[in-house]
Amino acid sequence: MNTKNTGATNILVIHGPNLNLLGMREPEIYGHESLQDINRELSRLANKVHAGVVFFQSNAESLLVDRIQQAMTDGTDFIIINPAAYTHTSVAMRDALAAVRIPFIEVHLSNIFSRETFRHHSYFSDMAVGVISGLGSKGYELALEYALMIRR
Repeated sequence: MNTKNTGATNILVIHGPNLNLLGMREPEIYGHESLQDINRELSRLANKVHAGVVFFQSNAESLLVDRIQQAMTDGTDFIIINPAAYTHTSVAMRDALAAVRIPFIEVHLSNIFSRETFRHHSYFSDMAVGVISGLGSKGYELALEYALMIRR
């Protein structure tokens, strides 16, 4: 019997509001890649190691909360989340992440600390395994790499 711990194998990637507009919306801040480009690359990387990755994007806070709660019973063992604008406002999403008790990494395409002051506070960072900010789509890839290798 193999007793070696392995990394996460069922990963949920949550994209918050307006990320469906990536590639069109403020490319000088968010880059030229579309959300589909990012998801496609993450799928390719996960498939290389036979891990499952599921993507969810919504502009509605309630749907994001519902999806986080669903993760408690659907086999998700790690979450990568870009809460986008909800980073700075959503106690509801924070509470959902606390309730499900699934480790997660918070990802931001832009460096939130080099932007407007109101973007400097996150309701998620203190609960996250880690935070990746300002590395563009590479941040998602690094979060996935970590999720795939951590020992649980």
